[in-house]
Amino acid sequence: MSTCSSNPGQLNGPANLVGEAPSFVRAIAQLSAIARSDASVLIAGETGTGKELIARALHYLGPRSRYPFVAVSCGCFQPTLVEDELFGHERGAFTDAHSRRAGLIAHAERGTLFLDEVDALSLTAQSALLRVLQEKRYRPIGTNTEQEADVRIVAATNARLDPTLQTRDFRGDLYFRLSVFGINLPPLRERREDILLLADHFLKKHAIGDGPPPSLSSRARAALLTYDWPGNVRELENAITRSVHYCDSGVIDPEDLCVGTDGHERSDSTSLGAFKVAKREAIEIFERAYLQRLMAEHQGNVSRAAHAAGKERRDLGRLLKKHQITPESFYTARKLA
Repeated sequence: MSTCSSNPGQLNGPANLVGEAPSFVRAIAQLSAIARSDASVLIAGETGTGKELIARALHYLGPRSRYPFVAVSCGCFQPTLVEDELFGHERGAFTDAHSRRAGLIAHAERGTLFLDEVDALSLTAQSALLRVLQEKRYRPIGTNTEQEADVRIVAATNARLDPTLQTRDFRGDLYFRLSVFGINLPPLRERREDILLLADHFLKKHAIGDGPPPSLSSRARAALLTYDWPGNVRELENAITRSVHYCDSGVIDPEDLCVGTDGHERSDSTSLGAFKVAKREAIEIFERAYLQRLMAEHQGNVSRAAHAAGKERRDLGRLLKKHQITPESFYTARKLA
């Protein structure tokens, strides 16, 4: 499978995978073939490399695409409730079981169940999952009647499971059941050719309103290429999302990206950069306060508020979206008037 010819670096169809780096292309080379199978898949990669995106691609490129894709993080399971989460229960199965509850396998019927952080499962939970994979059947809590597990299992992990087989943290038989197909996603630092390609993709994705997205200055592009991206593609998308809102012109500078300190300005900013940050923060405070007073005065009516502010309605809408101010929250006064 190759990248999309009409959009270089982007896979055809609903998968929407962006990348041209050889390491990434190799990782997804057999995606279409794997999607046609019904066997289990284990996706490995660091946090933020796009494991769920790959899982969704497998689902929507395969024969189960018309049915549900159910995603869950195994790290959220309480150890004593895993079987209830997976299999569900019948009414009266235990003290608080006041009604019948379908489990995740039932919700994903005929579709795909994506188990992220599968390495977080307890050994008891691993045994329960292994039985589903082996027998394709399960039994809801509180009943002796088995049900067919017509679901494809795709699992993901950011840990290396092979070495843990010897420490018994993860069952070897479950590992081999899950990894009929294995996909290993490279970190972003190993696919630097894709950084600017992904950045441009996210600029279009997170553009505010109908206007063209801002562009990256040469300094911003250099900053993107030299940063190590420990949070991988997810961190890059977060940086671009911030910059679109922080940028007070049509060009994004490195100060707008704020990479390296979890969304806060980098400590090595120059005095010019610090001035720009201070200016941006002052403008944001003014804009938010002004917009809130404006919308309160006009009881959420965007057209009237835009006229009073001397702005186009579309431009005011972009500002409201930028500051996450919803006109509906100001409707109460209108109803009471």
